[in-house]
Amino acid sequence: MSEQETTRCGVVAVLGAPNAGKSTLVNQLVGQKVAITSAKAQTTRARMMGIALHGQTQMILVDTPGIFAPKRRLDRAMVSAAWEGAEAADAVLLLVDPVKQRRHELEPLLEQVASRPERKILVLNKVDVAKKEPLLALAHELGEKVEFAEIYFVSALTGDGVPEMKQALADMMPEGPWMYPEDQVSDASERLLATEITREQLYQQLHEELPYDSAVRPEKYIQRQDGSVEIHQQIVVMRDNQRAIVLGKGGSRIKSIGEAARKELSELLGQKVHLFLHVKTDERWSDDKEMFEEMGLEWKS
Repeated sequence: MSEQETTRCGVVAVLGAPNAGKSTLVNQLVGQKVAITSAKAQTTRARMMGIALHGQTQMILVDTPGIFAPKRRLDRAMVSAAWEGAEAADAVLLLVDPVKQRRHELEPLLEQVASRPERKILVLNKVDVAKKEPLLALAHELGEKVEFAEIYFVSALTGDGVPEMKQALADMMPEGPWMYPEDQVSDASERLLATEITREQLYQQLHEELPYDSAVRPEKYIQRQDGSVEIHQQIVVMRDNQRAIVLGKGGSRIKSIGEAARKELSELLGQKVHLFLHVKTDERWSDDKEMFEEMGLEWKS
């Protein structure tokens, strides 16, 4: 990059109801995986940040947890993290799933977004499966409630419509130096990324059997002299029967989770990975301050 060329850099907060496709969209914008995705709602817990480039523009994408009505301490911390992620943003992107809609969560979100000073973009997701007429009607309805600068129709899964939206976001960013090196795609440490990948496998392989009463804690992250990395993690569940589910018959399930996570981590890190998992039962883990901090969430008494 020559010094004569003007660079731009800004922050885009990605908001939406749970399971609207925020993490998938962030991964599309970055061009590779930086946030975990799952068919389960509320997969994202902490603000995972992706860094997208478009020409001379760097966009810091804050992938916030889905905003919902919080009940538990963990839920409250996740919602708090979502709104903190929107602070000081140069643009707020509201992603809506037109198929499920989740009106009970979308309506309060629209009210809060409407009063925010940032430029707001409405993105209707899943155009690959949504019907055109209801989609246009929904865009008109939401546009009446909030003053959106732009409205886009995309498929976060296939990438349809994403390049045009990315160009518009880039044009909104203020002039200024880049905040991160050109080859950096996320602010998440490799240690945290490794726990997120394992957690994603937990959800994918046990989505029907394991509720949200689970977490993955990093224990050791050791760079070996042979160029490989040794990773030790603890899977924490609330009840003994959940521990049995994670382990599987003869340890078959945890072996499958470990193999899939290890394969993906090796590809992401570009090095051989030795992954060691063990399962612990702790019915009070969601009241553990240290656990919250490990997940990047703020502890509030």
